[in-house]
Amino acid sequence: MKNKGIIGSIIALAIVLIGVFAYQMGSRQTNATEDKKELKTVGILQFISHPSLDQIKDGVIEGLKQEGYEDGKNIKIEFLNGQGDQSKLNSMSQQLLDKNSDVLVGVATPAAKALANATSDKPIIMSAISDPIGAGLVKDLKNPGGNITGVNNLTPVDQQLDMAKEMFPEAKTVGMIYSSSEENSKSQIERAEKRATKDGLTVKKYAISSSNDIAQITQQACQETDYLYIPQDNTIASAFQTMISESDKAKKPVFVSVDNMVKEGGIATVGQNQFELGVESGKMAADVLSGKAKPASTPVNVIDYGDMIINEEKAKELGITIPENIKEKAEVVKGE
Repeated sequence: MKNKGIIGSIIALAIVLIGVFAYQMGSRQTNATEDKKELKTVGILQFISHPSLDQIKDGVIEGLKQEGYEDGKNIKIEFLNGQGDQSKLNSMSQQLLDKNSDVLVGVATPAAKALANATSDKPIIMSAISDPIGAGLVKDLKNPGGNITGVNNLTPVDQQLDMAKEMFPEAKTVGMIYSSSEENSKSQIERAEKRATKDGLTVKKYAISSSNDIAQITQQACQETDYLYIPQDNTIASAFQTMISESDKAKKPVFVSVDNMVKEGGIATVGQNQFELGVESGKMAADVLSGKAKPASTPVNVIDYGDMIINEEKAKELGITIPENIKEKAEVVKGE
């Protein structure tokens, strides 16, 4: 009888232990399922690789992180790069939708447009788009009204050309090189042409259809103008060293529109920090993820200012003296 009692106690204890174990396993599985459900997805589509867009993409990830969303912890980031191929952008947009992205981020106008063409339901954050209205992404900057909002980097064209005039007061002709296929680029050139003409300069515009045209067009522009001006242009940015190689041979300065391009060989700019533009986009994406904001009622963040930056080494290389009053106001950088 005593042995039977002991055996019964052992069996009862075993049943209790099995029950506790089963409960804990079930609890863990439930928590794992809940965690999996809570892991939201951010789909990022980038038009092409070059330093400016790469910095914007990195800034988007940092902006999300600053707002508490980190890849692999509480969100999953799906990143795709179209490498300048429009057909790839279209198929990649669908891939990001198939991955059930909770919010989509388009880096550069072609990427944002591809996402917009793919969905009218999923929220889209456009990252550093020069002319969102002209590109047909939104109808109104203050009241987007649809599934798209984001950052509009309105290049400070007037400040850029004021700087060029101060550095080269004797200049008569400016050459403006841009990509004929990029709406953002054409939009900025229109603004720059109006301002330069108002200042009494003769403007000669040179449209390129691909990066293969850059060397020849730069050679021609250098022969016909006093200095070159280029907008925020992805085609030029992807082959910028080709342009600088040709302009250096002709001893002609190139005014750029992006901060990092000064380090890459441009003479100067009043440029916007590409990484910070990305950070602002990432923060807007975070607000959508958290439910704090909806694209339809979130005004586009218009950034229309920049920092004065000059490449003194490049100036010396070209035999150009930077006025002291400009050097006092500007950030002086060295070429890479």
